[in-house]
Amino acid sequence: MASIKRKSQRVREGDMTIFDHLAELRMRIVRSMLAIGIGAAAILIFYDFVLDIMTQPYRNTCVANPDFNCDGSLYALGPVEGLASRMRISGYGGLVLALPVVLWQLWRFIVPALHPKEKKYSVPFILSAVTLFILGGVTAYWTLDKALEFLIAWSGEDVNQTYQISKYISLVAMMVLAFGIGFLSPVLIVFLQLVGVVSPQTLLRQWRVAIMIIFGLSAVITPSGDPISMLALALPMSLLYLVAVLIGMVAQKRALRRERQSMTP
Repeated sequence: MASIKRKSQRVREGDMTIFDHLAELRMRIVRSMLAIGIGAAAILIFYDFVLDIMTQPYRNTCVANPDFNCDGSLYALGPVEGLASRMRISGYGGLVLALPVVLWQLWRFIVPALHPKEKKYSVPFILSAVTLFILGGVTAYWTLDKALEFLIAWSGEDVNQTYQISKYISLVAMMVLAFGIGFLSPVLIVFLQLVGVVSPQTLLRQWRVAIMIIFGLSAVITPSGDPISMLALALPMSLLYLVAVLIGMVAQKRALRRERQSMTP
């Protein structure tokens, strides 16, 4: 009991040893993996429903374009591919469902290194990150049929579209993850401004460079490689960059106002 109390005291005071950090990291990882496992089990139970949602853009594309030589069906080219795809979907879906828990565990791990005034941003950090990730995933799903239409059209008139279930599922999952992670960029930008790593003025002066980096990054991380998906990711990210800078400027003005008020006798 005494050792537990001493450890708790060190954690409260921010005086953790390397072994304390490793134990803390292990606990956060275990909790995150447990949350992902529970989410994967939930996806596994509703697998047919989830698969139907994931294949809907492909079916819509085939129906809207009869000349594409496709019927919206997926094929398994091996006896274990169906099972492997089921497990892959469950894993991806579990990660998405467990995202709030994973982000919370990540935040709790880095909190001891932050100042008290920075720790109060934990709830807004989690809520905004989850909301933006979902928004990014929805954007990816919303543009998927247009991306498939572009890719099929460029494959050639006499090419029959026969997709493996594993490759199609991987494409959809990676698109959702890429868009979700891309939409998280303003959370990082706001956080860096709040902790004083970079100023809003610097980010505003370098907006042209930032937009170029965003478009280049969007081209790299977009799994499909088509221009429609790239623009669907780059344009919102550019807007979110400016919104993040604006939030940083507002927070900076509030901090300066509080500082002047504290110095006023």
